[in-house]
Amino acid sequence: MAEPMTTTTEQPKPKLDALGRAYATGKRKNAIARVWIKPGSGKIVVNGRDWSKYFGRPVLQMIINEPFKVASQENRFDVMCTAVGGGLSGQAGAVKHAISKALTFFDPTLRAVLKVHGLLTRDSRVVERKKYGHRKARRRFQFSKR
Repeated sequence: MAEPMTTTTEQPKPKLDALGRAYATGKRKNAIARVWIKPGSGKIVVNGRDWSKYFGRPVLQMIINEPFKVASQENRFDVMCTAVGGGLSGQAGAVKHAISKALTFFDPTLRAVLKVHGLLTRDSRVVERKKYGHRKARRRFQFSKR
């Protein structure tokens, strides 16, 4: 007779490097962000500069803080990040995506709440290519009857 199956619900283990940091990559439009988070006082550094100087607009700062706010982890992690490609808006979205992924690697129990708010999903919208015979991707040249 076969043995009854037992279900064990093991919690996934954190994925940390030798320095106790969690690493993740985030993408948005043409921007790519690499993020390392570790326990700390809430200091965020982007490309060697303070994040409030790098992302000057309050909307971009709000975008970056969203994962911490949703997970109730404000001022508990130090973030070191490099962002390349795209513009500031795309880079802010890439940093947000990377921070969300890094939080799940640091504390897998946060995955559920971040997933519900859609922070772990990569926003796949990119610029549509220009077509020949058009002025832009969809905009036609002006029609002249005479």
